[in-house]
Amino acid sequence: MKRREFITVVGGAAAWPLAARAQLSAKPVIGFLSGRSPEDSGYLLAAFRRGLAEDGFVEGQNVTIEYLWARGDYNRLPELAADLVKRPVDVLVGVGGDASARAAKAATSTIPVVFGMGGDPVAAGMVASLNRPGGNVTGVAVLASQIVSKRLGLLHELVPGSVVVGYLMNPNVPSAASQLQDLGEAAGTIGQRLVISRASNDAELDAAFALLVRQGVGSLLVAADPYFDMQRARIIEFALQNRLPAIYQFREYATAGGLLSYGVDLTEAYRQFGVYAAKILKGAKPADLPVQQVVKFELVINLKAAKAIGLEFPPTLGARADEVIE
Repeated sequence: MKRREFITVVGGAAAWPLAARAQLSAKPVIGFLSGRSPEDSGYLLAAFRRGLAEDGFVEGQNVTIEYLWARGDYNRLPELAADLVKRPVDVLVGVGGDASARAAKAATSTIPVVFGMGGDPVAAGMVASLNRPGGNVTGVAVLASQIVSKRLGLLHELVPGSVVVGYLMNPNVPSAASQLQDLGEAAGTIGQRLVISRASNDAELDAAFALLVRQGVGSLLVAADPYFDMQRARIIEFALQNRLPAIYQFREYATAGGLLSYGVDLTEAYRQFGVYAAKILKGAKPADLPVQQVVKFELVINLKAAKAIGLEFPPTLGARADEVIE
C-alpha cells in the first residue's frame, strides 16, 4: 500500500459508523456513570446486563464496561463524566439520578448518551421531545420524582389522622424544587402541614432526623434520591425507632424492612438502559431511539414493619398492593 493510501484509510476510520468501528475493536466500551454506589446497585447492574444480553452483548466477552460511581456526591459527576469521555468510550450511560444524566449530556456532544431521569427530560433540556430526542442523547424516564404527590396521598390514606407530615429531601437533586412545589400543593389540598427536612450528606442526615423529631411529625415521606438509597438502612431504622409510618420510592425499601413503597419497577428501567446501549453499539443513532417511559408502578407493603409500629393497613389499601411482605 502506498503511503498516501495508508493515510487516507487511517484518517477515514474516524468517520466510519459506530457499528463498523465496534467490529474493528474486539470489545467496544460502555462508560457507566452513576450517582449511586456499587454496594447497593448489584441487582440493578444485573438488570442492565440482561438488557445488553438481549442484543448479544456479554460483559467480559464482547463488551467492556467501565464503571464510575459518585456515591451520592453529585458534585463529582461532571469530573467523572469527563474522565469517561477522555478514555474514550463508545456509549456513555448516565444513571442513578438526574444529576448523572445532566453530567453525561454536558460532557460530550458526539459520544452517544443513554440517560435515566426521574424528572421530565424535555423540561430539563435533555432532549427536544420524547419521540424524537435529537442530537446524541436518548434514554429512559423513570418518573421517580413525578409521583411524589401520589405517595403523599397513599400516606394520607394509611394514616388520615396525621396532620403534620415530614418530608425528607435532598436539596442538591435537580428536580428538588419542582418536587417540593408539587408536594406543597397536594398537601394543601388535603389539609396537611409539611415539615421540610433537608439532607445531602451523613452529617446533614443526622440533623434532618433530629429536626423531624423536634417538629413532632406524625408520618414521613422520603423523596426519591440516590443518596437516600445508599442510606436506606439508616432511614428505615429511624422511622421504625420513632414509630413513624413512612413511604418510600422503590420496593427495595419495603423489602429491606420499610413500611410502604410506591414507585416504578427500577430493574425494568435498568434493563432498558442495557437494551438501548446495545442498540447503539450495533449502529442505532440516539436521535432515532424514542425516550422510553417506565409505566409499571408497584405498591409494596410490609406487614412486619406495620406490626413493629402498631399500625394496621386499611383493607382497601392492602387489596391494591402488588406485593405484601408478611
